[in-house]
Amino acid sequence: MQLVDKWLGSDIAYADALQIQETKLLEVLEGISPNTFYQLEHAPVYTIGRTRDQSSLRSLELLPHPVVEINRGGQATYHGPGQLVGYPIVDLRPLGKDLHTYIRAIEQALIDTCQSFGINAQRRDGLTGVWVENRKLAAIGVGVRKWIGMHGFAINITKESLTGFLSITPCGLDGVKITCVTHEAKRDISVEEFSKATSQYMLAALSQLVVN
Repeated sequence: MQLVDKWLGSDIAYADALQIQETKLLEVLEGISPNTFYQLEHAPVYTIGRTRDQSSLRSLELLPHPVVEINRGGQATYHGPGQLVGYPIVDLRPLGKDLHTYIRAIEQALIDTCQSFGINAQRRDGLTGVWVENRKLAAIGVGVRKWIGMHGFAINITKESLTGFLSITPCGLDGVKITCVTHEAKRDISVEEFSKATSQYMLAALSQLVVN
C-alpha cells in the first residue's frame, strides 16, 4: 500500500486544512493521486460533528476559540498548538470498505507509536480513542465520502495542548482527564518528533487491511 506522508506545518487554520483534505479526497477518488497522510498543528479551534446535541461545547458564547461543525462523528474536541493532528486521505475500497476496522487501525498506529516512546497506551472497551489507564491521550473522528476517508486523529503531545480542553466536555465524556505524551513519557517530546514515528506505524497498520 502506498501512503505519501506530508507535514503541513504549525498554526494551520482549520478551514485551510479542510480545503486541502477536500481537494486531495477528490484526487484520490479519481485515481490521480495516491493515499496521502497529512500531519500538522492547528491554530486554536473547537470542532464538533454534525449532531443536534452540542452540550459538550458547554457555554458556546464563553469559548475562547472559534467553533467549526464538520462531517465527522463525535462530540466536541479541541485542536491547537502542541497537539499533533493527522488526516489520512485514504481509499477504503481496497481496504474492505470497513469503517470500524479502519478506525481500529488508526488507533493501533497511535498505540504502537506511543509504546515506541515508552508509553503504555491502550484502548478502552466501548470508547474510541487512545488511553493511558483512565486518561485520554488521543481522539479519533473519521469522515467518509464515496469510501474515501478524511479527518482522522488528534493526539496531545506537549502540555500546551491541554489548556483548550478546560472549556468543553471533551468528546462528551464527563469526568475524563485529558493527558499528553510529554506527561506520560516523563520527558519532553516535540510534535514533529512524534509525527515522524507516527508515519511509520500508520503505514504499517493500514497495510494490514489491504484486501487481496
